[in-house]
Amino acid sequence: MNQTLNYERSPKADATLALLWERIRRRGDMPGFTRAINAILASMRGEDERDFSMTQTVLSDPVLTQKVLRLANSGMYSAFGQRINTVSKAVLVLGTEAIGHLALGLKLIEELSKSTPDSLQAHIEMEKAVLAGMVAQQVAARADVRDPEEAVVCSILHSLGRMMVTFYLPERWTVLQQAAAEGAEDAAALDQLGLSLEQVGRATAEHWGLPRNLVAGMRRVEPGERGEAFAHEDWLAALGTMSSQCAESLWHGDEDAAAQVAELASNFAPMLGIEAEKLVGAIEQAKVEATADLSIAPLANPPEKRARAAAATRMRDAGNKILTSGVAEMRGAANATPGQMMSMAIESAYHGLSFTRAFGFLRSRREGKYSARISLGDGAKALQPNLVFDDAYEPNVFFAALGSDRVIFIENARDPKFASKLPGWWKGSLGSARCFVIIPLCTNGEPVGFIYGDWDDRFPSVYLSQTEFSLLNDLRALVVKSVERRQTLEAVATRA
Repeated sequence: MNQTLNYERSPKADATLALLWERIRRRGDMPGFTRAINAILASMRGEDERDFSMTQTVLSDPVLTQKVLRLANSGMYSAFGQRINTVSKAVLVLGTEAIGHLALGLKLIEELSKSTPDSLQAHIEMEKAVLAGMVAQQVAARADVRDPEEAVVCSILHSLGRMMVTFYLPERWTVLQQAAAEGAEDAAALDQLGLSLEQVGRATAEHWGLPRNLVAGMRRVEPGERGEAFAHEDWLAALGTMSSQCAESLWHGDEDAAAQVAELASNFAPMLGIEAEKLVGAIEQAKVEATADLSIAPLANPPEKRARAAAATRMRDAGNKILTSGVAEMRGAANATPGQMMSMAIESAYHGLSFTRAFGFLRSRREGKYSARISLGDGAKALQPNLVFDDAYEPNVFFAALGSDRVIFIENARDPKFASKLPGWWKGSLGSARCFVIIPLCTNGEPVGFIYGDWDDRFPSVYLSQTEFSLLNDLRALVVKSVERRQTLEAVATRA
């Protein structure tokens, strides 16, 4: 059910919203969010078998399924005192409303986080909204509320008006900034747009058909004592207001943020029913998470982190030059043996990607085994005799790579959910690795070996770019070509 938007129906307001709906229609919802929320809301509203419907809605999205189960087992819900292994159980224990809000918040954060709008300002507003949701989640975890994820969604939606204008109406945002100082765009919105940024956000929420309680929780309130008629929607609005204002202060990462946060906590504590000290603690925890999760916020990019990032970029550029040179050298070594080509490939990958350790495995059909024949890196030589396993298929990541004949990169080998995909020989010898890459070597659809490289805790975050994947595939193709050439010569010699 929609709540009537409280704004004066002026021609300017109508024109602004008409332009906004037209831009949404042309560009697509921000981006694709409504497709997800429509299914979630339909499950929340359905009268028949709504639990089953919600389960199916969540299960239709594998990423959402994992996140729902992880959060359902998090400290926020630990009071339930039981392990939740299925979405059906999560819906049963937590309720359709809680799972619905949880899914809604996760989808919104996912869409905002992966969005790459043309405007830097739109990206900034999206990150602030995600940060407000982080603050709300930490506060809600410390409050006795029935559905903490509802609070997260409301707090993210508090910035919806700013996001919509920066994303879809960037030229209007420029006018707002010209008419008022940065950060004071709300004050200029009514005159320039015909309605406030809060009203733009609430109008959008109604346009999407969001539930009335979420729309009501999007309004901005002034801090103070709870009145006699204070209701749950008022609490949501208070938390959303405080969270969005905290996000504005925290995002910049400046020295004034701590004082501003302390003042906000003190002002909103009576209305939220939480001690100011606990609010500050919750906000500090959100700040820690934001430092790791946000991408462009100054909070997440202090000078020392920017310096490390710049150094890493220089290292990466240098590493890619090593890989490129290695590919060129291998192309020029037309008469090299397969063993020599594999050595060149491993050495290039080891230095180019700064592996902690690298190994070259070969398959012996006669013995029915794979074994490491070449090794580089910290303690690699001592480990080499242990790196032997049968070539009979087992359901693990190594046989998956060999079977698909594709380079596979494992970003987090320590994820408990991934443990079953790792073979015993790897756990016993190489289990200190944080992440690793497998480069299969196959001829005529049959694996002849593979190159393995890993990184330990000195590399807390590793990813491979498309350029690096391409260079690894070039190295791989040159090794395989040398093997095929040797097999052809051996076949000719046999016939002779």
